[in-house]
Order: sequence, then C-alpha cells, then structure tokens
Amino acid sequence: MNVLLETWDTPFGLPPFAAIRDEDFGPAFDEALARARAAILAIAEGPGTSFAEVIEALELAEGDLDRVAGVFYNLAGADSTSAREALMRELAPKMSAFSSEVTNNKALWAKIEGLWQGREGLGLSPEQARVLELYRQMFVRSGAALEGAAAERLTDVKARLAVLGTQFSQNLLADERSWHMELSQADLAALPGFVQEAARAAGAEKGLGPVITLNRSLIVPFLQFSPNRDLRARAYEAWVARGANGGQTDNRAIAAEILALRHERATLLGYPDFAAYKLEPEMAKTPAAVRDLLMRVWEPARAKALADAAVLEALLRADGFPGPLEPWDWRYYSEKRRKAEHDLDEAALKPYLSLDAMLGAMFDCATRLFGLEFREIAGPFYHPDVRGWEVTRNGAHVAVFLGDYFARGSKRSGAWCSAMRSQRKLGGEQRPIVVNVCNFAKGEPCLLSWDDARTLFHEFGHALHQMLSDVTYGFISGTSVARDFVELPSQLYEHWLEVPSVLEAHARHHETGEPMPADMLRRLLAAGTHDQGFATVEFVASALVDLEFHTGTPPADPMQKQAEVLEALGMPRAIRMRHATPHFAHVFSGDGYSSGYYSYMWSEVMDADAFAAFEEAGDPFDPATAARLERFILSAGGSEEAEALYIRFRGRMPGVEALLKGRGLLDAA
Repeated sequence: MNVLLETWDTPFGLPPFAAIRDEDFGPAFDEALARARAAILAIAEGPGTSFAEVIEALELAEGDLDRVAGVFYNLAGADSTSAREALMRELAPKMSAFSSEVTNNKALWAKIEGLWQGREGLGLSPEQARVLELYRQMFVRSGAALEGAAAERLTDVKARLAVLGTQFSQNLLADERSWHMELSQADLAALPGFVQEAARAAGAEKGLGPVITLNRSLIVPFLQFSPNRDLRARAYEAWVARGANGGQTDNRAIAAEILALRHERATLLGYPDFAAYKLEPEMAKTPAAVRDLLMRVWEPARAKALADAAVLEALLRADGFPGPLEPWDWRYYSEKRRKAEHDLDEAALKPYLSLDAMLGAMFDCATRLFGLEFREIAGPFYHPDVRGWEVTRNGAHVAVFLGDYFARGSKRSGAWCSAMRSQRKLGGEQRPIVVNVCNFAKGEPCLLSWDDARTLFHEFGHALHQMLSDVTYGFISGTSVARDFVELPSQLYEHWLEVPSVLEAHARHHETGEPMPADMLRRLLAAGTHDQGFATVEFVASALVDLEFHTGTPPADPMQKQAEVLEALGMPRAIRMRHATPHFAHVFSGDGYSSGYYSYMWSEVMDADAFAAFEEAGDPFDPATAARLERFILSAGGSEEAEALYIRFRGRMPGVEALLKGRGLLDAA
C-alpha cells in the first residue's frame, strides 16, 4: 500500500513526512486520479440529481487526490528535488487533462445547469446557493458549454498553458540557483555583521566562502549597504536578468506563448481578451476599473519618486560619482538618506527583530484579537528547518500551523501561504494544516529586516484566513475568494506590526533582552513612509504592464511591449519594475495573478480603511471590531461576494485616499 493513500495515524493527521519517498508520489497520483475519475463518473452517470447527490458528492469526490496533491505541491515549491521537478513537468498536462475531463463532461454539466435553473425551488441555504453559483461559474468559464472543435481546442490550450507555467517556474529557479558572486574579505568587511553572516551561510550551502546570491533577503541588504558600486551593479544586473539569460532557461519566448494562448482561451469563451475574462469574477470586474485605480496612484507616486531621485543623485555626486543615479544605486543611497533624516540604521535595528521575537509578536496579536493559542509541536516535518504549532481556542483544536522560514537552494523565491489541508464541515469536521513559507537569510539567530518582519506578518494574515475559516464546503473555504480580496487579511495584519505596544513588548535585543529604545521605536515608526515613491512606482509599473499584456491583442514580443508601456508612463530611469517579464512568476508561473497583480493595491485600499475601524474604536485590539473582522472576513471564506462581506464588516466601501495617506503620497497627489 502506498503511504500517501493510507490512513495516517499521526498527530493531527499530519502527513507522515519521514515515511514518504519521492518515488511514492507518481503511483499515488495515478491511483488518486483513477479514484477521482470513478467517483465523478458515478455522479455524472448515476440517477441522482439533487444538490447533495451532485454538488456535495463532487465536493468529496477528489478527497484522495486533494490529500496527495496537498503534500506534493507544498514540497515541490518549498523543497524541490530533481525527482519532484520531473514529476511536476509530468503532472502539469495530466492534471490539466483531468480538470478538462470534469468540466467537459456533458452529463455532469447538464446536472449542474439543471440545479441552477431550478435553484429557487431547492430550499438551499445561502451558503449552498453560493456554492452552486460558483460551481456553475467554474464550469462555464472552463468551457463546459462549448461543443466540438472549440471544446477540444480549449482543452489543448489549457494543457499547454499548464506545461508552460511549470517550465517558467523551473527556469526561474534554475537561474536563481546557478548565480552567485564571491566576496573578498575587504568587500565582506564593508558590510554590516548581519549581511556578512548571511553571505557566509549562503556560501557554506554551496561549499564556498562568503557569496551573494539572488535570494531577495540577501541581495537587497547587499544593495543597501555595499559601498562598492561596481559590485552592486553586477549583483543587480544578475538579479533583474533572471529568466532572460539565453539558453534553456530563458523565459521570454515562453511568456510570449503564454500570452497568445491566454488570449485564445478568452476568445474561445466569448471574451474580447484575457483581461476581460479574468477580471469578470473579481471585485474590480473590468480592466478599466483596474487601470483607473492604478493611474490614480501612479501620478502622485511618480512625482514623489522623481523628487526622491533628485535627493539621492545629489548624495551620489557627493560621493564623487558624476551620475546619473542608476537602479543599483537607489537602495544604497536611500538607506544613507534614511539614516541621515531619521537617524535609523537597519544594522542597529535588526538585533531587535529576531525571528523568534517577531513570531512571538505575531502570535500574541492573534491571541489578543481572536483568542488563539499556539503550542509548538515536534516534527519530523518535511525539512529540518520547518517548525510546527498546534493552534487552539478555549482548549479546542483549530489548526496546525507550519513555518518554513529560511532560504535554501531547493526553495523557490518569494513568500507564500498554502494549505496541505483546508477547513470544511461536509463529511465530518476537517481542520486545516496551514503552511507559511519565506526566504529569510539564515543566521544564529535569524535577524529580520523591517521588510522581512512585514512579510512574516503578511503571510500569517493569509494563514489566519485559512485557520479561522468556518464554512461547510471546502470549495469556498479560507482563501477561496476573489483574487483582489484575498490580500485584504494579509495586508491588514501587517498593521499590527506597527502598533507601538506590540513592538514595546516584543522588539527586544536578541543578546541582552532589552526592549527597543523608545527613541529608536519612535524613529522607526516615523520613517514608515520612507521611500514609498520608489516602492509604489516599482509595483504599479509591474501591475500596469501585466494589465496591458492581457488587454487587446497579445504582443508578439513581450519585452518590446514592456518597454513601450514603461515609456508611455514616464518610468523614472533609476527604478525598474518590481518583477520584469522574464521573472514575473506571479503572472507567468500560473494564471492566479495574471491580469491580477493589481490585487495587492486593490486590497490595500480596503486594508487601510479596515484598520481605521480599530483606530476609530480607540483600541487596535478592540474586541467588537475583531469579532466583526473574524465573522465577516476571516471565517466567511467565499460564502458571499467579496464586496458584500466587506460592507458587512465596515458598512461601506472605501476610497483610494486611505491608501495614499498610508503611503505618504497625499501631498504629491
């Protein structure tokens, strides 16, 4: 018997990681797919036509497949091996074909459409009505109503897109793994101690002396602190060239093919372009609404960035360089400026932001807001770096939370939240197993930058959305919401990192235990909008390029289109897109954020307004406001339209002003 398909007699039903071998996954997927096919065929061809016999049966039909996939895809992203990468390439068309089989099943589609047409007489609860609506929407948008050649072509297009998305991701990981820059003792000595330690750790993993790699948590502080302009340029250019180095790992042709196939997919389904197709079920609804939001933010952000660039270029010239300011100079001189204007030195700040201290802060906020308690549990988990906690409330089990925080060569870049098992009540109460993955530079102890600490809180906001989910149907559980709503809980949770009482209690020196000095805390919070022109410009540029890629006819040459969009915007020359096309994994590794990278900003409009609800109550931990947040946002999943849920929490939808104020851009507007 395959261990992945056995009943797991483990604490909390965790996967038996120590017993799972890479060679178990292929056969487990084959068997789980066969079982799912048989279950779905029985639903489609059987006599049952009720909601329970169709929709609820579909909810449970892929149980074994969900369980195997929940383990595999988490491991493939966080701890890749050559065997796992090979299986991902093999699975991409298989899983796409299975999905198309289900949505192309005409008998099954007829039953779902029959339920929809007769829904008024079914006596459905509001949650059941919502689930039926979303199932029908999924089938329609997957091409269930297409016939003949169009249906066959759509199946082929989706299969090819799955293959290309996997290839894009693996090329990017290969480029990130392959590049490093060794540092001389003199170059190393010029860096703060925490960067030196991270460089040594990165080199040790490769069997070398100290190196800089393309991991964000290492290269960004290097760009902030290295006085060697030539080394900064070399590292920066390697960082932004990921996916565009020629050869087998080059992603430019892949991006072009993906855009063409997405456009074809949308037109087969009757939409003018992919952006129109993708945005229809989101809060924004239309490309015009997205463009309006982004342009309202772009102009004040660009004005602020240009003003900042003039200040930074003056600092560059004062150092004896003729200029102009280049992209590899920005972070270095911005850090100098922050120290000069706010007397804030990241090297002095980091000892108060150890990973353990910030985990304590993160958990403490969840306890004070939602009554959750966290008890660390022993592994083994899927990697020695992973830590685990049981989450309880009033003594009752809520979830298992796994944290995988350190960068390594087997892990894709970035930070994310996923669930090995999602919450649902149908078929018996199932509590979630939630995973946060980050790429912090390893150290003893691990010391975080302020941006790292934000990332920690951000991903835990997603985790709370999963852990506090309280719905019957897994289809709408946790983060199964509109893409431009899913970032609300994560971005909102970042606000508690800035609550002075939280930092006073938890931001303590990792050696002495002394709290962060009051003056340093004041200066840290006062610098909250430092460099927001840069941060906003690099984000909005990426979001607008993403939107233009998917609006109208797809570009034959995405790099040329990218250049045209940036030129039309008047992109400041010393700032590049946060994610250039060849490494824009949000958009090209899958279609989750395609036409949807704007979602972070759409959600930020709400998160600024949502935290204001606590401020208006006079307490960042106000129990009544926290209870409303849990009831209408965190526990509700996709049980209602996102806008309706937000209005139930806040009473209205917000405007863009709260976002501009939060980023310090109102004066530039």
